[in-house]
Amino acid sequence: MSKILIRGAKVLGGEPQDVLIDGETVVEVGTGIEAGDATVIEAAGQILLPGLVDLHTHLREPGREDSETVLTGTKAAAVGGFTAVHAMANTFPVADTAGVVEQVWRLGKESGYCDVQPVGAVTVGLEGKQLAELGAMHDSAAGVKVFSDDGKCVDDAVIMRRALEYVKAVDGVVAQHAQEPRLTEGAQMNEGIVSAELGLGGWPAVAEESIIARDVLLAAHVGSRVHICHLSTAGSVEIVRWAKSKGWNVTAEVTPHHLLLTDELVRTYNPVYKVNPPLRTEADVMALREALADGTIDCVATDHAPHPHEDKDCEWAAAAMGMVGLETALSVVQQTMVDTGLLDWAGVADRMSFRPAAIGRLEGHGRPVSAGEPANLTLVDPAYRGAVDPAGFASRSRNTPYEGRELPGRVTHTILRGRATVVDGKLA
Repeated sequence: MSKILIRGAKVLGGEPQDVLIDGETVVEVGTGIEAGDATVIEAAGQILLPGLVDLHTHLREPGREDSETVLTGTKAAAVGGFTAVHAMANTFPVADTAGVVEQVWRLGKESGYCDVQPVGAVTVGLEGKQLAELGAMHDSAAGVKVFSDDGKCVDDAVIMRRALEYVKAVDGVVAQHAQEPRLTEGAQMNEGIVSAELGLGGWPAVAEESIIARDVLLAAHVGSRVHICHLSTAGSVEIVRWAKSKGWNVTAEVTPHHLLLTDELVRTYNPVYKVNPPLRTEADVMALREALADGTIDCVATDHAPHPHEDKDCEWAAAAMGMVGLETALSVVQQTMVDTGLLDWAGVADRMSFRPAAIGRLEGHGRPVSAGEPANLTLVDPAYRGAVDPAGFASRSRNTPYEGRELPGRVTHTILRGRATVVDGKLA
């Protein structure tokens, strides 16, 4: 493995520095480093971040390879600057046994574009009735630490309590899809003025907030860790803020699309905007941005949800919920958080690398850019501006809400353990 010298990059947005990589490790950070026999990346004006970590990715394999595979999903991740992703359990078969999580983990090892950490299901078949093999999944080669029925809520309080008790023993975390099912039957979009005017079934904020309130109380009672997936309302922010003020072990994520898009877009009836949880109001969007800035929301997670065109190119009511997000996440965060002055680039590194890696207990990722650390790095050109063209995506699916929209910033290089997976914005 050859040496790489990144010359003149702003490490975490600071002063320009040189970074020398030898093998899988950063060996020197400073100024005036001699290249020797290293491959040189001229990075003046660019931002160097630790490799991004996604806590919430749907890779669809096994079972829905028409939407995505581990290979195509990790290619998309690399293009987006990610060096590690957590693969959600709602596959076919469900990742509720040691065998399935090991299959996904091995597929990740074979793909080589980023590390894949499988998420284990909380309940058998995501049915919410019986706990899955949590201990066996943790003890498997995949070493599962994050458990989630994402796509479905663990709505039974007793099952949720038992899950929290089990994961406590392995320093794991339950990542909850907070959706009270009885309150969201037939829901098509956010419940509010727009849903009333359009005549579409509403998904009320309280359906999310009531589950979060219950689960932070359960986590406190058990003394365990709970993580809130794709938090989307101002009320949810306040509940998480309150739980953290109590010192409880609660973390939360927000998606890029909930930082930028609102339910007003549903007026187009374009199913590309159909997602779960739904796009909320402008007031919710502003509350989410503030909460990410002040640390109430710990991290950004993509909830990358690829679908084949026939599942999205149809009438609204029949369309699947979800959006692809790996390749546009950093650009959306730059537009909503950095360009608005709410976060600096060090803050982006914290919310998109350090914290998600810590929540997932992921070793080797979310590390400082300094000598002796693993060479998992992302280089970003913040001055770039360009319209999103899904035809050029590495993902197998094209269901992006940003088609034709101009977004800032572009990942120019992604480096996984000293090996470039993306060079000049293209897969290596």
